[in-house]
Amino acid sequence: MRQIPLGAKGTSMLRVQPEHLANRFKDALLPQVLATPVMILVMENAALNAMRPYFDAGESAVGTAVDVRHFAATPVGHEVRATAEVINVEGRRVDFKVSASDDKEEIGSGTHQRIVIDLGSFNERLAEKGASLRNGGPDSFRHKGLPADRGDG
Repeated sequence: MRQIPLGAKGTSMLRVQPEHLANRFKDALLPQVLATPVMILVMENAALNAMRPYFDAGESAVGTAVDVRHFAATPVGHEVRATAEVINVEGRRVDFKVSASDDKEEIGSGTHQRIVIDLGSFNERLAEKGASLRNGGPDSFRHKGLPADRGDG
């Protein structure tokens, strides 16, 4: 990974469709407005877009933390635009200030964190984890360096 500069920015946009609504994710009685998880998805995509120019071949990034508030409703048909700005970089960890707005107002803001990964290594660990389910369950998979969860803590 090339050094990601503080202040690097990314954006992502989404036109709100019926499948993005809160009443599709939870209770059908909820209002027909953009679901919070979908707003977060757009914010995460903005952060990924801020990082993308700095990846080396075979790299990507996964989200590891989200702390956002969703404070205004957005109905079907409106466009949501998220922005992400790099505010801290420590090794492979990148922290962002994120926000989202619709055609009328800001609808959410907060922070997000991503970790740069090597796709080859990540996919190998994922395949091992998948194989553990086929070969005796989740107890047969142990992340390197971490103890098994014994359910006593």
